[in-house]
Amino acid sequence: MDTNDLFTSCKKGDVSRVRYLLEQRDVEINVRDKWDSTPLYYACLCGHEDLVRYLLANGAKCEANTFDGERCLYGALSDAIRRLLKEYKQITAKCMKRDYYDVFLQRLLEQGYQSDIVFIVHGKSFCAHRCILSARSAYFAEMFETKWKGKNMIALKHPLINPTAFGSLLQYLYTGRLDIDVEYVNDCKRLAKQCRLQDLIDDLETKCKKVYEFVSSKPGTCVKVLTIEPTGNCRLQEDLALLADCALPAELRVGFGELPFDSTDNFNSCPDVCFRVADYNFLCHKAFFCGRSDYFKALLEDHFCESEELQTQPSIPVVTLHNISEDIFIRVLYYIYSDDTELSPENAYDVLCVADMYLLPGLKRLCGRTLAQILDEDNVVSIWRIAKLFQLTRLEDQCTEYMAKIIEKLVELEEFVTAVKENAEAVEERQETDSIPLVDDIRFHITSNVQTYSAIEEANQKLEALESLLASIGLEC
Repeated sequence: MDTNDLFTSCKKGDVSRVRYLLEQRDVEINVRDKWDSTPLYYACLCGHEDLVRYLLANGAKCEANTFDGERCLYGALSDAIRRLLKEYKQITAKCMKRDYYDVFLQRLLEQGYQSDIVFIVHGKSFCAHRCILSARSAYFAEMFETKWKGKNMIALKHPLINPTAFGSLLQYLYTGRLDIDVEYVNDCKRLAKQCRLQDLIDDLETKCKKVYEFVSSKPGTCVKVLTIEPTGNCRLQEDLALLADCALPAELRVGFGELPFDSTDNFNSCPDVCFRVADYNFLCHKAFFCGRSDYFKALLEDHFCESEELQTQPSIPVVTLHNISEDIFIRVLYYIYSDDTELSPENAYDVLCVADMYLLPGLKRLCGRTLAQILDEDNVVSIWRIAKLFQLTRLEDQCTEYMAKIIEKLVELEEFVTAVKENAEAVEERQETDSIPLVDDIRFHITSNVQTYSAIEEANQKLEALESLLASIGLEC
């Protein structure tokens, strides 16, 4: 297999040579090089639109919410190639956000990062994570504590277990989504029944009914692949939040010692790292922390030799986190596992600072939403400063929109006057009449959607108040 020839031809955009290599079966269209890149990625990166179109038409993988799909979209040299990828309906808008929860889970499954179990199904290997399978399926949780306990490799040899169906089942457990060839649907339902996944069985039966009705109403059509789309990540997030529950020290769990039953009773989450925060030990999973945060990935992979060992479980290393309280870390913990966390106006700023340090942009956005809900005349300027500092563009826009509504009161506040002056000074090499970003944004919100005469009058009054302020502090823009 001359894979080097294929990659070289893709970089050059030589469609004829690529076609020849694929037709001769010298190489596989989705083959990877040592940098884990595919032919389609290089075609996108080098801007060869015709080659991209040819590769997509011949089976190059560029599925939504996958590592390959995202790389191709972001690496595309031109907008024409990005449009081409989207037209194939294999790239969705969700891929535009690099920290999306479902993208992270899909990558975890595809790449097997920090996996601790391998299933061999009739010769085909599947890397997986005990913690995820246990949290999502009571069957797997029981098997890992009984028949499969202590095993790192499990061979499933039963003739009724189909490898393709098993792979689709893992996809469902990790992402809530399932893609399965119609011919393997019954195999998948059989596995779902064994794993006690009644929701999946119901979804498959409902989908099969819809497909049958569609095919019956349109003679000559043929549906080859059945897809179950998550109706929202609620169930998936709830299941994986169990791992965060288990990570909490017993003395910090809500209702500990008061409730007769606890969701973490008799559940082994199989932790592989311990974070010590304010003398509390949180038993966590490297796959989640490294997969969701480059900060923790660098901390755990590059400086692991500096960690201690947990006395009760010597196999688990202990990493101490400084300058963070246990309450704030709990907010981070639940976000990392379930993509959601409880925030309040009182803790949103502290969580935001930590989210910025730990490189968690999604958590920063959640904090921004919380702060946006408490905007008022007294705090809008300070929250605008926070939005600027942490590059929360949506929150910044919400602040300037709110400022526009109350500008006549705002111009009387020294804090606002100071903010305008500082914003003017921040414009590099600003001339006397150059614009001031903060003022421009407020003006935009004052004048946008002004349609009636009374609204025009009101807008003019607000603009006059703003102009008077600028004149009084010697700024023109």
